[in-house]
Amino acid sequence: MKRELLDRLLRARRAKRPAAVVTDLETGEQWLVESGERAPGGVGEETLAAVRAALRADRAGPVEIGGRALFINVYNPPLRMIVIGAVHIAQPLVGAARLAGFEVFVIDPRHAFAADARFPDVRVTTQWPDEALAALAPDARCAIVALTHDPKLDDPALAIALRSEAFYVGALGSRKTHAKRVERLREQGVSDEQIARIRGPVGLAIGARTPAEIAISIIAEVVQQLRQPA
Repeated sequence: MKRELLDRLLRARRAKRPAAVVTDLETGEQWLVESGERAPGGVGEETLAAVRAALRADRAGPVEIGGRALFINVYNPPLRMIVIGAVHIAQPLVGAARLAGFEVFVIDPRHAFAADARFPDVRVTTQWPDEALAALAPDARCAIVALTHDPKLDDPALAIALRSEAFYVGALGSRKTHAKRVERLREQGVSDEQIARIRGPVGLAIGARTPAEIAISIIAEVVQQLRQPA
């Protein structure tokens, strides 16, 4: 790998930007393709589509495009889930997210909720959600789920989340609760386009009732958005 390409790849890794290196197996020529950027010279639309599919699937491998044998190496940042609110639904959600391969962070300034005994082996912070989110710097491999039902906690977190590159932003609550949330966010200057990113009510509509069922519906929707984006 040429030094210039390696340096660009390292910069993408430090910035937590998904990237792939495409290698022509016959000539040895290589290209770096970063998520969301235009294809560099030498990489056509069909190859670009293959790269995007490989990034979504987290899977490296050979492809043949236009008679050329290529190999796509995937360099994705780790998957993260940031949960706002150490509430009862958060406990099964943390377990489901970790099972799905996410590194999980729980944010709740209420010490009675954010107890280590309730979330063993999970990074829990009692910072205010907006401060904690700013420090965690959500990227395109990050899902954010707000569960507190408390506007003082959920709204500032959502305002930051919706301006970030997070691939999924969800918020617990009924349709009536969500409508009120939308109005509050508009008053904070969040655009309608940004607000439209919120999955609310959160989770797939599977008729979930118990905390465990709701957690399953949430992680299913998160994975769906990760693997099959609109």
